[in-house]
Amino acid sequence: MLTSAPGEVANGSLAGHRRRELAQFLRTRRSRLRPEDIGLPPGVRRRTPGLRREEVAQDAGVGVTWYTWLEQGRPIKASGQVLDAVARALRLDDAEHEHMYKLADLPVKVSTSPVRAVSPAISEVLAALDPLPASLVNSRWDLLASNDAHRSLFSHWHDHPCGMRNTLWCMFMEPDVRAHYINFEDEAPRAVAQLRAAFANHLGEPVWTDFIDELTEGSNEFAGMWARHDVARPGARIKNFLDPRAGLLRIITTSLAVTEMPECRIIVYTPADEETRARLPLTRVPVG
Repeated sequence: MLTSAPGEVANGSLAGHRRRELAQFLRTRRSRLRPEDIGLPPGVRRRTPGLRREEVAQDAGVGVTWYTWLEQGRPIKASGQVLDAVARALRLDDAEHEHMYKLADLPVKVSTSPVRAVSPAISEVLAALDPLPASLVNSRWDLLASNDAHRSLFSHWHDHPCGMRNTLWCMFMEPDVRAHYINFEDEAPRAVAQLRAAFANHLGEPVWTDFIDELTEGSNEFAGMWARHDVARPGARIKNFLDPRAGLLRIITTSLAVTEMPECRIIVYTPADEETRARLPLTRVPVG
C-alpha cells in the first residue's frame, strides 16, 4: 500500500502542487469532525478542533504512518480502494470524494478537454428560454453567453460594462454588484466551493492561478472562503436579488450540463414564487 511515487521532481511540479492541495484538503476535513461523529466517546477537551490523525487512520483501516504522510503531502501513492476508506472515515460527500480523487491524481469521470466556441445551437437554446433569464458559464464562472432576459436582469448592476464578465469577480470585487445579493452569506461560500472543486482539474494553469491569486489579494472574504477547502457541485439554488425596478426577486437557479462543452453549464433563472413571477417582467424596463 505504501510506495514512493516514481519520477518525483521538485516541489514546484504539478505533482507536488497536487500533494500539497490534497494535504490541506484532508486536514480541513479532519478538523470539522468530532469523536462522536465516528462513534468514539467525546473524551477530554482537545487542544485543537477535530479528530486526531490516528483516529481517522483507525476508522479507515489504514496505517497511522501512511495517513500522516498523506496529510504531510509526501510522495506516496494510494489505490482508489484505500482512498474510498479515507473518504468514508472523513464523511466526505460526493463532491468532496471526487475532489480527493482528482488531487490524488486518480482517474475520475470528469472531462478536461478545452472549451470550444459557443455553437449556434446553444445560442438558440439560450434565446428560446426567454422570458426566463439564462446564461452559459464555465467552471471558473466566466460568462460565455446569455439571452436577452439575462442581460436585462443584470446589465444595470454595473455602472459601466464589466470587463471581467465573471460572476465570482463581480460578487467579491464590485461592492455595487454585491449589494444586489440579499443572501450573499449563503451563496458566496457555495460558489467558491464549486470553484475549488473545478480547480483540481486546472492546477498549475496560469489563467486559473492568476485569477485566484487576484481574488485572494483583492478580497479578504474570498481568501477566507478559499482557505476552507470546501468543495461542492453545481445544483439548484434559491437566490434572493434586490432589483431597483422589480424589488425583491426570489429566483431558483438550475444548472444544466452542456455535453459538447465539458465543464460548462447553462444556468436557468426561474421564479421561486408567484410574486417574483409577476415582478420579473419589470426587469425588462430600463432603469430610470
